[in-house]
Amino acid sequence: MILFDKMVFGPVYSRRMGVSLGINLLPDDSKYCNFNCIYCECGWTKNNRSKLVLPKREILKEKLSKRLQKLKGTPEEPDAITFAGNGEPTIHPEFAAIIDDTIEIRDKYSPRSIISVLSNASMNHKPAVRKALQKVEMNIQKLDTGIESTFHLLNQPLGNLTISKVVENLLLFNGKLIVQTLFVRGKYNGQTIDNTTPEEIAAWLPLVKKINPQYVMIYPIERGTPAEGLEKIPEAELKSIAEKVEAEGIKTKVYF
Repeated sequence: MILFDKMVFGPVYSRRMGVSLGINLLPDDSKYCNFNCIYCECGWTKNNRSKLVLPKREILKEKLSKRLQKLKGTPEEPDAITFAGNGEPTIHPEFAAIIDDTIEIRDKYSPRSIISVLSNASMNHKPAVRKALQKVEMNIQKLDTGIESTFHLLNQPLGNLTISKVVENLLLFNGKLIVQTLFVRGKYNGQTIDNTTPEEIAAWLPLVKKINPQYVMIYPIERGTPAEGLEKIPEAELKSIAEKVEAEGIKTKVYF
């Protein structure tokens, strides 16, 4: 499994963002998340609040400023500054203020860089989180399925979050978002999981159409997964799903 041991890491080459400088708003020695996705490259969620230490806003601001100054004018000057890391970035209590800091620093030292946030769409009920996400160029929100049982098997949200609540909150962006969907099949806890089936697509596609995002990112697993035996979906199948989305008038990009 992969954990990011720094607040600011990379740059790395991202199949979706190009040269991407990462920001980790979670602990640097463990995953902290409100989902427990069976495919997460950071491993299983084992939240330990007694040891929870989150990056401090002022320290992060200083580190990001220094890193962008160092990268300016080099081949590694980032195409994107990406909030990802060891869990869900919008959990951080100062997320909104950190986004404001990042915009200020980006404008000063790396104005060509876009700001992207990879989110599991769990915290959009918070007005401050939504407002912050509307300020970034790439507000990327997860929607892996339209079926409740698959949602709980595949993403394993903590608490009582439902697909209907996720969609309800995504609609509050009025289309200013990107939907990301990871397609996968395999077995987990003795149950078959496959969000590529006709039944799955028939449930997922109307939700995507309702949300009406700027576009949809479709991709398979790329690295090791905590659940064993998960299958990487072939590119041809992903493109077939993309064609169905585009037939609804929604732009789609397949990352393989």
